[in-house]
Amino acid sequence: MDRKQLALPGFSKNDPEDTAVTSEQVRESDENVERGNWASKTDYLMSMIGYAVGLGNVWRFPYLAYRNGGGAFLIPYSVMLAFAGLPLFFLECSIGQFASLGPVAVWKAVPVFQGMGITMVLLSTFVTVYYNCIIGYSLYYLFASFQSILPWADCFSWWGADETCSRTSKDPLCNFTLGGGHFEIVNATWLHANNESCPNGSEINIVHFGPSEQYWDKVALQRTSSIDETGGIVWYLALCLLLAWVIVGIALSGGIRSSGKVVYFTAIFPYVVLTILLVRGATLEGAYKGIQFYIGTQSNITKLRDAEVWKDAATQIFFSLSLAWGGLTALSSYNKFHNNCYMDSIIVCIVNCATSVFAGFAIFSVLGHMAHVQDKLVSEVAKSGFGLAFIAYPEALSQLPVAPFWSILFFFMLVTLGLDSQFASVEIVITTLLDQFPNYLRSKRIYVTSIVCLILFLMGLICVTQAGIYWINLIDHFSAGWGVLVVAIMEFTGLSWIYGLNRFIKDIEVMIGQKKWLFWLWWKLCWIFISPFLLVVVLIWSLITFAVPTYGAINYPGWATALGWCMIIFCIIWIPIVAIVKIVQAGGSNLWQKVVAASKPSPDWGPYLKQHREERYNTNHDSSLASVSEMEKL
Repeated sequence: MDRKQLALPGFSKNDPEDTAVTSEQVRESDENVERGNWASKTDYLMSMIGYAVGLGNVWRFPYLAYRNGGGAFLIPYSVMLAFAGLPLFFLECSIGQFASLGPVAVWKAVPVFQGMGITMVLLSTFVTVYYNCIIGYSLYYLFASFQSILPWADCFSWWGADETCSRTSKDPLCNFTLGGGHFEIVNATWLHANNESCPNGSEINIVHFGPSEQYWDKVALQRTSSIDETGGIVWYLALCLLLAWVIVGIALSGGIRSSGKVVYFTAIFPYVVLTILLVRGATLEGAYKGIQFYIGTQSNITKLRDAEVWKDAATQIFFSLSLAWGGLTALSSYNKFHNNCYMDSIIVCIVNCATSVFAGFAIFSVLGHMAHVQDKLVSEVAKSGFGLAFIAYPEALSQLPVAPFWSILFFFMLVTLGLDSQFASVEIVITTLLDQFPNYLRSKRIYVTSIVCLILFLMGLICVTQAGIYWINLIDHFSAGWGVLVVAIMEFTGLSWIYGLNRFIKDIEVMIGQKKWLFWLWWKLCWIFISPFLLVVVLIWSLITFAVPTYGAINYPGWATALGWCMIIFCIIWIPIVAIVKIVQAGGSNLWQKVVAASKPSPDWGPYLKQHREERYNTNHDSSLASVSEMEKL
């Protein structure tokens, strides 16, 4: 056969070194009837954007930017995107699309590393358990917003506000000595009216809480004093959690064909709300103060000398893009073989990071107004995580005209932000099961989905007890940390150093067309050295600066910290266990030969469809590639 008969789709006679794959060639003979494909390219992109853009873009990035130098933080953020985030994103999407397999089965490429896929699934399972609880919290607040006056707008006695609840910060009281040696507790107003001052040592400081904070603790959570006091199940949170799982189950019951349509709404709606909130926030008095603290004149370029700033940038990029969880591989595995996964990676990464920056303007413009109304610094009202989503921002919205409308919009946005990320996270578990037992489970997907959602719902019930917030915080502290960093480093190592970088590039080129050597130079440098080096530094720095988990000022007992370590060890330990099993099962007369054999691709490794396997391994355009039979001999 000549080159014309064996050329990759997209080969050009004029420039054989740089080719592209057209949409017509993607459609031709690419349909995977047995496993299924996305109904359209838009379905896939919407699902990827929905997965990557989550709650962290709204409640974590703006606070990190403000804390780490404002606008100056965008410098390390962009550097980490280019050198660590995008390379791993492209790598995971490529390997998933090439093999059309989920995060466990895809490591037939390097069987000794297959335990890494199990680690991904276990980490994602823990995250799905508590992530849906956060969606449940958002649903509760969404329903509570359908009132003429928001319940957290003031210290209402009907929901149990006590004497420590106050809309404004109060001056300390004074144990003042009157004539005749009598003592009386007086406030600052009395002292000022009587031209008196409080003697040193006579001040009585009483901690006051805003209505939104008391509502969060006393009503929404019914929070106990520590994780040691489990308390009972908060029934309305349990119902909201059940509703969240019903929504997820229905959306995933039909596979990617159904979830791919749902995300058109869940992925787009948050942008509509953020735009509305930004426009409204920009018109509020004091909004400019919030923007200045975010990335305006309060930006501090000297912060870039702080190593912690660079670590925060790396971790934010890493977790914002949902890297090393297995979701990118799972979603990409349903692509048609000749889809341009390179351009997809660029688009999703840029959209995700731009969303984080955009969300910051919407958040801080409203917080600036809140600071102005309360005559406080923005730094005194700015919070991150739960504090922003369920305390600071709801309190700020309650001070706006027609407050219920803005609250409904905000919490509906949080629900949709969480749901499309949750769809992909649960899909990781389902795809793994279907890939491992295709003959038994693939035709019973609706039952698999129902059982998975039921099990995860039952696991999440501990998170809707009165101590639930402590469990959510504990799981997040350990599962969303070192485990995924370890997995990411091993991904780079496995594909670049063991599977072979040139082989991996040829795999990608058979999907997207051949590229010039200059195109691959950047990716080679990142995959081989730059990206893994950066992640190793971040991992080591994270371990050095490890702090035991806390919830606000509440410390966790020793047994809870030990449980957190056991959780992460349980996830990671499968990497060495599976490696040992693969080495023992491999052929060879000595240990080294067994290690080498276990590190080579499985005989059935390669593209899922026969025509694509022949295209990759039986063509003559690269004589260095082994055929399937040659791989079997290895």
